[in-house]
Amino acid sequence: MDKMESTRYRLIELLKTTDHEYVSGQLLSERLHISRSAIWKHMKELEKDGYVIEGVSRKGYRIVKSPDKVSENTLQWGLKTEWLGRNIIHRATADSTQRIAHQAARNNAAHGTVIVADEQTAGKGRMGRQWNSAKHKGIWMSIILRPAITPAAAPQLTLLTATVLADVISEVTIAKPTIKWPNDLLINHKKTAGILTEMQAEQDRIQYIIVGIGMNVNHTADEFPVSVKNKATSVKSETANEQPIVPLIQQLLHDFEQAYDDFIEHGFSNIKNKWESYAYRIGDTIRIQTNHTEIEAVFTGVAEDGALLIHTDNGETQKVYSGEIEWFHGDDT
Repeated sequence: MDKMESTRYRLIELLKTTDHEYVSGQLLSERLHISRSAIWKHMKELEKDGYVIEGVSRKGYRIVKSPDKVSENTLQWGLKTEWLGRNIIHRATADSTQRIAHQAARNNAAHGTVIVADEQTAGKGRMGRQWNSAKHKGIWMSIILRPAITPAAAPQLTLLTATVLADVISEVTIAKPTIKWPNDLLINHKKTAGILTEMQAEQDRIQYIIVGIGMNVNHTADEFPVSVKNKATSVKSETANEQPIVPLIQQLLHDFEQAYDDFIEHGFSNIKNKWESYAYRIGDTIRIQTNHTEIEAVFTGVAEDGALLIHTDNGETQKVYSGEIEWFHGDDT
């Protein structure tokens, strides 16, 4: 976070903690260690972003209204996190938030940096599949993490993210979401969110991890491309209600931070249990196609390292780390 972004962030923090009361320019100047004319310039930048700011002589400033749009400022206003999202990079249009996140991470962006776009022109999912990311219709976001875990434990972060998304979706929909291993969120058997986790690491040390999140929020059924119309859904399609994007992102970041901190302190067991409570078709027979074999087995859960657990006809329990899975419910992976 550069000096300007840091000052703007602290200004927002000071204003939001006063519950719409006036904050004097003198107090802001003392707390931020900048001149009162610099405070005024920051207020003008916030107004350009759509904030309605009231300035009264001998009283100070207060924010009367926040804009109904996604930006660095609106996301940080009311964000209840300690470290996640302190640095936010917002783009109206991006080819891919993953690409921007990799570039930022290579340039030493801090742990917890968040990249958000209103739309992506080249969004992608697992195995390079295209992800349709329409403007203002969903959450298209990447998170930069620098965890002190081994590269082998990185897949656990995909499962962690899936449980966070499932919890957030549960709060705004009646239907219970399910998680299809390893990275899809479904409502009524249709995909509403996906996760793409990418990593830069050495043999025993992670340099950074990028967790990409795509979530269909305000699409109507006819707004999905024909190729996925029968496989995709959105929160709005399932609830008939438009969802404001900013508070949804803020809730997601808040819940992610809590889950991540718990994971770092206590390990994967709590996440494993929650993931399995949301698991799609757990206990059912699935068909797995790998490079060399095809096998039918019962899906029983996930292992401590994030692998899929199956029980074969000969009584063996095996781990599956990758492959094309047929779930015997008319959908493909």
